Amino acid sequence: MEDDGGERSSFVIGLIENRAKEVGVAAFDLRSASLHLSQYIETSSSYQNTKTLLHFYDPMVIIVPPNKLAPEGMVGVSELVDRFYASVKKIVMARGCFDDTKGAMLIKNLAAREPSALGLDSYYKQYYLCLASASATIKWIEAEKGVIVTNHSLSVTFNGSFDHMNIDATSVQNLEIIEPFHSALWGTSNKKRSLFHMLKTTKTVGGTRLLRANLLQPLKDIETINTRLDCLDELMSDEQLFFGLSQVLRKFPKETDRVLCHFCFKPKKVTNEVLVVENARKSQMLISSIILLKTALDALPLLSKVLKDAKSFLLANVYKSICEIEKYADIRKRIGVVIDEDVLHARVPFVARTQQCFAVKAGIDGLLDIARRSFCDTSEAIHNLANKYREEYKMPNLKLPFNSRQGFYFSIPQKDIQGQLPSKFIQVVKHGNNVHCSTLELASLNVRNKSAAGECYIRTEVCLEALVDAIREDISVLTLLAEVLCLLDMIVNSFAHTISTKPVDRYIRPEFTDDGPLAIDAGRHPILESIHSDFVPNNIFISEASNMVIAMGPNIVPLPGYDQYQLLIVICKNHSNLGDILP
Repeated sequence: MEDDGGERSSFVIGLIENRAKEVGVAAFDLRSASLHLSQYIETSSSYQNTKTLLHFYDPMVIIVPPNKLAPEGMVGVSELVDRFYASVKKIVMARGCFDDTKGAMLIKNLAAREPSALGLDSYYKQYYLCLASASATIKWIEAEKGVIVTNHSLSVTFNGSFDHMNIDATSVQNLEIIEPFHSALWGTSNKKRSLFHMLKTTKTVGGTRLLRANLLQPLKDIETINTRLDCLDELMSDEQLFFGLSQVLRKFPKETDRVLCHFCFKPKKVTNEVLVVENARKSQMLISSIILLKTALDALPLLSKVLKDAKSFLLANVYKSICEIEKYADIRKRIGVVIDEDVLHARVPFVARTQQCFAVKAGIDGLLDIARRSFCDTSEAIHNLANKYREEYKMPNLKLPFNSRQGFYFSIPQKDIQGQLPSKFIQVVKHGNNVHCSTLELASLNVRNKSAAGECYIRTEVCLEALVDAIREDISVLTLLAEVLCLLDMIVNSFAHTISTKPVDRYIRPEFTDDGPLAIDAGRHPILESIHSDFVPNNIFISEASNMVIAMGPNIVPLPGYDQYQLLIVICKNHSNLGDILP
């Protein structure tokens, strides 16, 4: 699988509907190898429920059937995508691809959990639309990406989560949960004016995505909420635990969740017929994932040491379910048989390339050893060429940077250039106080160096086939590890960090009940409080006797070019759904 580019969306969504106003949704996350299935009755002609889900998943691809089966007065999911999601890639697949029977079989084979645990056996007829969407979505992914999803590797959830509430897209915008409502007026430098960007101090991409998901679908299960609050209480009362966890989490790669893709998605087997340079990129991504996995498993003993004496249920459960499991040590031993102990994950491009070329121990594959010698020879020749130019053209400050796109190039300070550069230097570009350039000799060596590296990648992948197959047998424990690291990142680096930056009594622990009342004493808006010192707190009390509150007052910070205007907030309560509102 290819890298999804950091925080960019990695969801592929399948949509289908019937004439009874039912919609089936299958949301496949390519980054974390998870499949989320939902089926519901669309109650409005504007497709508000579907819009809310699409806003939550923020898909990069939407798959729909060609014919529109929308009831009278409704636009249909296909037209909905055209009208409101024109920037998202739309794929139209034949209706025969939306096969609920095939979808059910795929889920049984691919889900990490047993079908009975998922409720598939009991609710097959209820979920037939989302199973049909799953069939089309998985079929497109396997065809488009040239992979096969590994059996028993997918994390599958049905009908979303009953422990969360959904916030419609309009409310998300008005409440400034993800983006500032007046972002166009405030400018890009004021993104901290949204709740998400204020809390976005997470260190991993997975933790950031989990934070966004929890803000768009807040918890409503009181037991889970209190479990998290107990964890925060312990972190705030035990500085050694808090700072210890903060430091240990930095040892884990930011892309830990992405590592799973290379074990959940199995590419075609590498054979002599397909050992060509075009496959080098995919081989490189696989090697990078193995190195990332090794780095993560190397950091587990440190996490175990920090969590050993944790008291809260959440942290104690992490220690029990992750740190005490021997599977991780077994995987680490398997990796150690093939991968050199000194290999580490690196972000500097040439260091990362070198680590990947020398990931497998010497002597395992003769052709790999030959490719490595060629890689070293060309790398040495490039550095010798740079030394030659320094002496020949009296440029002692000539540097030899590297990037993945163009390889090596020369960087020369403009102050060292007397007159014009010699004609030997080509592709001359000014870059700040430096001049970037190349030569025909360097270009030739770059081609040979890249070719040798590509051969190293492909031969390394051949050597790793048995290791990757062995790792796939334990894919469920790797999925659990990725989920735990994302959760810890959100709780420690976002929630606990936000609390720790304020005075001790600035935030207090709320109490939650199933039937109210809702009482807030001296409540403050965290964003307005952070940008204005003269903030006036508000009291709110809602019960069955008084189920609506109107809070009015001047906006603390008027928009540029606008007069100060009145801020009107209406808070109301549905007596039968207080539990849905409280969290």
